[in-house]
Amino acid sequence: MLNEFKQLKKEYPDRILIGSIMEEYNKAAWHELIERVEESGVDALEINFSCPHGMPERKMGAAVGQDCDLLEEVCGWINEKATVPVWAKMTPNITDITKPARISLKSGCEGVSAINTIMSVMGINLKTLRPEPCVEGYSTPGGYSARAVHPIALAKVMNIAKMMKEEFADGQSLSAIGGVETGNDAAEFILLGADTVQVCTGVMVHGYGLVKKLCAELQDFMRQHNFSSIEDFRGASLPYFTTHTDLVHRQQEAIKQRKAIRKGLESDKDWTGDGFVKETESMVSN
Repeated sequence: MLNEFKQLKKEYPDRILIGSIMEEYNKAAWHELIERVEESGVDALEINFSCPHGMPERKMGAAVGQDCDLLEEVCGWINEKATVPVWAKMTPNITDITKPARISLKSGCEGVSAINTIMSVMGINLKTLRPEPCVEGYSTPGGYSARAVHPIALAKVMNIAKMMKEEFADGQSLSAIGGVETGNDAAEFILLGADTVQVCTGVMVHGYGLVKKLCAELQDFMRQHNFSSIEDFRGASLPYFTTHTDLVHRQQEAIKQRKAIRKGLESDKDWTGDGFVKETESMVSN
C-alpha cells in the first residue's frame, strides 16, 4: 500500500490523499505505522477506530472506538506523533456516537468521520442450516453497508454535527459516510453539516464512473436551489432537528392556531354544492 500511495501522489500531486490506518494496542507500533505512512506522502490520516472486522481480541478497530478510555489513550499516542491532520473514524455499533466523537476531538484529532459498517448477520442457509456467508460452514457477525445503512448514517452524522456545533468552534471537520450512491445522498449529509462525503460500497457496486455521476447530480441539486457553493447549504437542515417532546408541543400549538382561524359552517344551510370539499376541509385539522 505504501508504494501505491507514493505512486498516487506522483501521478496526482495536486489531489488530496488520505491514508486509512489501523493498528493494535501498542504505542510503538502506532508510531512506526504513522511515520511510514506519512513518508509515503499522504496529506492526512483517517484512523480506523470502527471496523467490526478489526480483531477485537487485539484491541483493534471497533474495540477501540467502543471504549472511550482506550480511545482517549490511543488518540493521544497518534496525535503526539502525527504531523498531518488526523480524522477518527467512528463506529455506529454504540449507543451514543457523540461520546467517542467528543473524546477524539478533545484528544487532538482535527476531525471525525462516520459511520463505518453496521454489525450484522446476513442470513442463515435454510438448506444447510449454516450461516451465510461462511468459511467452511462457520461465520461471524460482520459489517453491513450500502443503501440500507443510509438512514442510520444520517442519524449518527446529525448527532455528531449537533454536538460539534455546540461544543467545538475551532474548525474541526466532519466527514460523512454511509450508503451514498447518488448526488442527493451526498447533499443530505452536507445539509446535516458534513464537510466532506465518502463513498466506498457504491463504487464497488457501480464502478468508478459513479464519482462523476455523484458530482453531476450534486451540481443539479445546487442549481435547483440556486446555491453557488457548498457553503450556501452546509448544515441548513440541522436546526430543524429537535426532541419528541418539542414535536408534540409544536403540533399542539399548530392545531390551536388552525382552530382559531378555521372558518367552519354556522348551519346546514351554509353548505354549497360546488364548495362541498373545500368547506369540509376547512373544518379538519391537518
